[in-house]
Amino acid sequence: MFAIIKTGGKQYLVREGDVLLVEKLELDLGAKLDFETMLVADEEGNDVKIGLPNVAGAKVETTIAEHGRADKVAVVKYKPKVRYRRNVGHRQPFTKIKIEKIVA
Repeated sequence: MFAIIKTGGKQYLVREGDVLLVEKLELDLGAKLDFETMLVADEEGNDVKIGLPNVAGAKVETTIAEHGRADKVAVVKYKPKVRYRRNVGHRQPFTKIKIEKIVA
């Protein structure tokens, strides 16, 4: 069984047992979190439920596994002939969640 959830302005295709990196959530480690699902289907694709916008009664149960920051991304600005150079780094915070159960 798989589902599509929405968090942090993005949509993710998830299955039971998956570990997922999402935008930072302000929750403690080990906390339980339920996501409303937009689409739920079994592995063969026979039993598909599509929500407008969410499937009624369906949810994805998750656990917060870790908080962290991603690898550094270099942001470089350069303009030729005017001695303008900027080099700034950015590390995006994330939350790692574990998909425990999909309830349809």
